[in-house]
Amino acid sequence: MQKKYLLLLATALIVFVSCSSLQNKKGKSLAKNGKSPEKTEKDKNGIKPYDKVITEKAKTDKGLFDIHNLDDKYFYEIPDSLFNREMIMVTRIAKTASGIGFGGGKQNTQVLRWQKKNKQVLLRVVSHEIFAADSLPIHEAVVNSNFEPILYSFPIKAYHKDSINNSTVIDVTDLFTKDIKALGFPASRRKQYKISKLDTKRSYIDTLRSYPLNIESRHVKTYDASNPPSNESVAAISLQIGNSMILLPKEPMKRRYFDQRVGWFARGQTDYGLDAQESKTIKYLDRWRLEVKDEDVEKFKRGELVVPKKQIVYYIDRATPKKWRKYIKQGIEDWQVAFEEAGFKEAIIAKDPPTKEEDPDWSPEDVRYSVVRYLASPIPNANGPHVSDPRSGEILESDINWYHNVMTLLRNWFFVQTAAINPNAQAVAFDDEVMGKLIRFVSSHEVGHTLGLPHNMGSSVAYPVESLRDPVFTKKYGTAPSIMDYARFNYIAQPGDGDVALMPNIGIYDKYAIKWGYRPILDKDAKEEKEVLDSWILEHQDDPMYRFGRQQFGVIDPSSQTEDLGDDAMKASDYGIKNLKRIVPNLIKWTSEKGKNYDDLSTMYSQVLAQYNRYMGHVSSNVGGVYEYYKTYDQEGPVYSHVKKEKQQRAMSFLQNQLFETPQWLLDTSIFNKIEFAGAVERIRKIQERTLNNLLDEGRMARLIENEALNQEEAYTLLDMMSELRQGVWSELRTGKSIDVYRRNLQRAYIERMEHLMTKEQSKIPENIRRFVKRTEVNVSQSDIRAVVRAELSTLQRAINNAIGRTRDSMSRYHLRDASERFDMILNPKG
Repeated sequence: MQKKYLLLLATALIVFVSCSSLQNKKGKSLAKNGKSPEKTEKDKNGIKPYDKVITEKAKTDKGLFDIHNLDDKYFYEIPDSLFNREMIMVTRIAKTASGIGFGGGKQNTQVLRWQKKNKQVLLRVVSHEIFAADSLPIHEAVVNSNFEPILYSFPIKAYHKDSINNSTVIDVTDLFTKDIKALGFPASRRKQYKISKLDTKRSYIDTLRSYPLNIESRHVKTYDASNPPSNESVAAISLQIGNSMILLPKEPMKRRYFDQRVGWFARGQTDYGLDAQESKTIKYLDRWRLEVKDEDVEKFKRGELVVPKKQIVYYIDRATPKKWRKYIKQGIEDWQVAFEEAGFKEAIIAKDPPTKEEDPDWSPEDVRYSVVRYLASPIPNANGPHVSDPRSGEILESDINWYHNVMTLLRNWFFVQTAAINPNAQAVAFDDEVMGKLIRFVSSHEVGHTLGLPHNMGSSVAYPVESLRDPVFTKKYGTAPSIMDYARFNYIAQPGDGDVALMPNIGIYDKYAIKWGYRPILDKDAKEEKEVLDSWILEHQDDPMYRFGRQQFGVIDPSSQTEDLGDDAMKASDYGIKNLKRIVPNLIKWTSEKGKNYDDLSTMYSQVLAQYNRYMGHVSSNVGGVYEYYKTYDQEGPVYSHVKKEKQQRAMSFLQNQLFETPQWLLDTSIFNKIEFAGAVERIRKIQERTLNNLLDEGRMARLIENEALNQEEAYTLLDMMSELRQGVWSELRTGKSIDVYRRNLQRAYIERMEHLMTKEQSKIPENIRRFVKRTEVNVSQSDIRAVVRAELSTLQRAINNAIGRTRDSMSRYHLRDASERFDMILNPKG
């Protein structure tokens, strides 16, 4: 009995100890199966109580979503009311490695939707590229053809219920630390730098911040790369990527439909709901939501100016030097005169941001504030991007990036384009007031982009060249009808012309474009207002001051070029060269300063060369040029027309006289012996070769052939161009004159380009820029090009062989013999 009793006691003790060991730390007992009886069904699925996930240790940033940071983990707390709302995500490079663009460069834009599905939160990518109204039967087919891909899936960590809004908690750490390509470096760049993978050990989240309407993320990505643009020894690229996620309005703004006759940034959507026998792309403008207050409607109808419901407000970055702030503000508010044409007063205003003491929470990252951001960067540039609602085109915010060294760019342009007539530009350091005016000009230009206006390169051609020498005309009209042209500064005005205007301002075209894009047309929907918009265009259809000419990457239309002025490139460039000839002898004096080296002299001489080269480009584009003037069926005249024969002949004559005859005025030994040990000969060769190759471009030659086919004796033909070019470049063959080193280099460049035309097809445009570059495509071997080139080479070879015996200069004779041999190898290749 005693043994049995002891056995039972031992068993009881074992059971007691075992049960005790199954208690949790808080002393709560567990069920027989080893699981807590209080564990809910959600606990089984990994969804925990809110206070178990978001503990008291978490740092919380409240905003669109509450963002919780806990032990290097980041959690979004998404209100249920924001599920299925559309948000736009803009991915930019915030900080860049050397050689990779500039900070602020946009990489990707997409619309996202957060969606709850069972125990997951899905981040889906929404497309607005195709559309049909939900009232139409075809809407269902469009939805089925537009299934939203899932960018990322997050397990739900917890739910939070309160008296205001229920919310869902997810862990988003991996979204920003893993290689999610849509939020990082784009595929084209990865290929360029031979990126193999993301190195997660060298990648991390820098900041995640929440604001009332947006969330801003900054994360550092390090990619293994075998072809990095800098720091090759690291074999990697590190970048800081910025993602802005912005809540789109519940009610989209009313669209305004695009018309190519008025320049505007626009977006397209294929609308399958139209009453048409094909799918059509509908384009609509990017613009701010400017609306008339209900109480001001009658005033507006009477023609009175009214303040819009919501003004366009730009804040000047706190980092901006105080002395430049007023000029940047003036550039912003210069646009008020244009908005008055649209019926609004005080539509656009500039403000200083509140101080940290006034509002410690104010941030330029907050999407509610558009800011001119002042960046301490050596990049000589400024740009004005904006973010817009893809459903309507409504501009939601814009931050103008103002890089410190834009002042260097302004100084260089102003010096080289106006110093011949402008004492204020005859130095390398300008007075603050002079620089302030230049800053104001650039500020206005960049703000124009943020309002929706692209470059209007067809604007400056509206003014006769001689009018730009007239003080009365230029004071009234500036240097171009649009500040959105690249009509920089008045390089045409000559000494003695008087007090001419030197730069553009908000011009006639700018006021017209803002009216066309922004003036409310009350009581009409987007389709109904089209008739009114068309009538505004037709009022000015034959006035060149109201013309829009698109920016070209590969110039075909010579009336729509960058950096040009006036209606005649030959006359304007001739005036410009006269001024450069006045500047060169003064470069040493105007750049001098005691104790300083000659870097500024070198820079300004390079600027002279660059400006001279621009003139050559302006002129050469007239040869084989085709004008493009946008029109619709209710307007008379062609959209495309070839440049007149006489003008093309003048262009060729200009190039022969100003470039192919050696520009001796550029060869100043007093400058060369201070800036370089060698380079003068090579520099001239490069400028001549660039223009020569530009003339002998396959697309240009094809347009000359087509011009003759269509217009016959009225055309400037390929044979005309080739004959005049040969006679000009090789003029010494007729005279027996010795050929100097500059002309020998030019003639060899001619031979090499002709060999290219004989042996190569037209080069292919890289895929990543194909949509930007316009050119005439031609099959060289099946066109007249090769036959004409062969005939020219044969004619020239005979002339060279005849000239060799008449040439007394040894170097010229060697050159001609070499040229003849080269021709023989081109015309009669061996094997």
